[in-house]
Amino acid sequence: MNKIIWPILLVLALSGCSSTSDTQATVEDRTATKTDAAKAATAGKDASDKAATAGGAQTTPLDGAGVKGSSLDGKQIGEGSSYTGDPRKDPASPLATREIFFDYDSYVVKEEYRPMLEAHAAYLMSHRDARLILQGNADERGSREYNLALGQKRAEAVRKALAVMGVSDAQDEAVSFGEEKLRDEGHTEEAHAVNRRVDLVYADE
Repeated sequence: MNKIIWPILLVLALSGCSSTSDTQATVEDRTATKTDAAKAATAGKDASDKAATAGGAQTTPLDGAGVKGSSLDGKQIGEGSSYTGDPRKDPASPLATREIFFDYDSYVVKEEYRPMLEAHAAYLMSHRDARLILQGNADERGSREYNLALGQKRAEAVRKALAVMGVSDAQDEAVSFGEEKLRDEGHTEEAHAVNRRVDLVYADE
């Protein structure tokens, strides 16, 4: 009887080992799959980042290179210039222009100053620690109080224009000197014209 049982048990044991071997042979190697998945995820992120960058000013920070194709293109803050110092001091840059002139008894910012203001707005948005003081001025005609108020309105008008272009209120301040800082003390129309202005002064200069 034992002679019959032992061979049967031996056959069953061998067949069990054989089926276990087959199962192990079909186990997948998932190491490569995880690596491929990670690569695919990274590639997907890169693609989405590129798509976001192509989206425009809402997704691309201004970093001195500007936003291509927008009104705040980096060319306005010195891109392409051979000047290597502070772009605000580059004579070829609109950032070097620091004054806006007004018509008599007016605080309307003229359209001709838009490129200059856009350049300063781009600079401020790419240098969040920069601070601009807008100094309003008037000519000598009118009372001292009236000229102080007019100078303030001129400075506030420039500040509003910069705000529309995206500049934070924390980065600029409007003040008035009225007729106290005359550039030309003459009494001609030419003298009055250069006194009706807003000066843009950076706090770190």
